[in-house]
Amino acid sequence: MLEYVALGILVFAAITVFYGIIVIHDIPYEIAKERNHPQQDALHVAGWVSLFTLHVLWPFLWIWAMLYREDRGWGFSAPDKSAATLNNNSGTEVTELLKRIEILELKMNSSIENTASTQVGDK
Repeated sequence: MLEYVALGILVFAAITVFYGIIVIHDIPYEIAKERNHPQQDALHVAGWVSLFTLHVLWPFLWIWAMLYREDRGWGFSAPDKSAATLNNNSGTEVTELLKRIEILELKMNSSIENTASTQVGDK
């Protein structure tokens, strides 16, 4: 009877260790899900690959999952406010640049016409 109890404890311990290893390897994926990581699926697959490569990749997966945060992206500080200001001003800058290009094209065309007329007059 004691042999069956020992066998039961051994099977229970083996199943617990096996399940524990799987749960530990899903930690980077769970972190990625919580942080709304754009590469969640890649982290999940890489976690399974790490399981079969004797856990070599797992620390790198943990770092990869921790680097991204939804509120600040991949960086270590809050997003720069000047980038948003630059994007708001870009519409007016584009129209100003288009006007300048038109003026330069008109000047270039008029100088080409003047050059052509002086060359024709010289002959």
